Amino acid sequence: MDTEIINLIDLAAKGLIPMFDAEKKIFCYRIVESKEGLVREGISPRYTIMTLLGLLELERSGGRSSFDIKSLFQSFVSDTKWIRSGGDLGLLLWLYAAFAADEIQGLVGRFHLADALKRFPDTREDRTMELAWFLAGLAHAAEVAPKSAGLFMYLARETYGRLKENQGSFGLFGHINTRKSLAGRLRGRIGSFADQIYPIYAFSKMATTFHMEEPLASANKCAEAICRAQGNMGQWWWLYDSVSGRVSSRYPVYSVHQHGMAPMGLFALEEAGGKSFREPIYKGLRWIYGNNEMGLDMRDTARSLIWRCVLPKEKRSKYLETALSLVRPPAGDAHIGELKILFEDRPYELGWLLFAFSKHSVRPAEVTASRSRQ
Repeated sequence: MDTEIINLIDLAAKGLIPMFDAEKKIFCYRIVESKEGLVREGISPRYTIMTLLGLLELERSGGRSSFDIKSLFQSFVSDTKWIRSGGDLGLLLWLYAAFAADEIQGLVGRFHLADALKRFPDTREDRTMELAWFLAGLAHAAEVAPKSAGLFMYLARETYGRLKENQGSFGLFGHINTRKSLAGRLRGRIGSFADQIYPIYAFSKMATTFHMEEPLASANKCAEAICRAQGNMGQWWWLYDSVSGRVSSRYPVYSVHQHGMAPMGLFALEEAGGKSFREPIYKGLRWIYGNNEMGLDMRDTARSLIWRCVLPKEKRSKYLETALSLVRPPAGDAHIGELKILFEDRPYELGWLLFAFSKHSVRPAEVTASRSRQ
């Protein structure tokens, strides 16, 4: 498995090269297979943060990337007008904690951190994924900036309390607070895989930074729930019902969940003193290698990409499964119709892969990513 992981890390580091917009000094939104070949589309500050975090973890673990990540960080943070949510601010805190810990103190006043939970729509509505990003940012910041640890702890406790309201009795999280908006009442109980794994990561980091047991118990409960629901081929399913504790919709199955996000969250939980979930982590990873519904390797090794997901050809299939799940759980082998692969990749997917696995693999000194010719 070590050799396989090393090869996967190498693929991810190389795959990020064509996703970088050298003129704008930022990573793209996605890269898509087209008749003309690979086409880079858009830019994404969020994806750039996640990618930089992964590249930094790669370098800290002895690997080399094709980028001057310190220069990229300085260029990226020179313009923060893109921040429009509490989740964005949490990711930025996380990034500063990793790259410029001595500047964390200045961010408190600059971004009016004390009232962030009230100021942004996503945190006012208690959206699970964004709250988890904010909490993770607070925990990482508190770890490296003790002078502001009191404020960070206060905000972390408040954020944790809001996230807990979105966690059902079976351990699963809904997407949004069900009492604060019409959207919440209509679909708040249904949470995506991201709504499960980011709280697992954030609670684990909170437990470690602030020496708290309660977040660890909540993270363990959610991890146990998603692992019980894991598919026979290691699939991390797409949607979950926080009230019934059931899978709400199986597809799409996203590669990033298999190789990046699930390992990231579950490794963090183990490191924080929680349970070990290595068996489901590596079972999920084998889905990437071809133990999947299509019987195909999701990696394009020639171009160092991992295709985005397996999804139904008919869009209505996944919506019908979600609707039916409110009255009965979808069987693991229930017919979903024909499936297809979505031939695109996004930089954050490879970034989270690097973040999750770089420090959990044995990297011989000679195994490094190719140098960029840009």
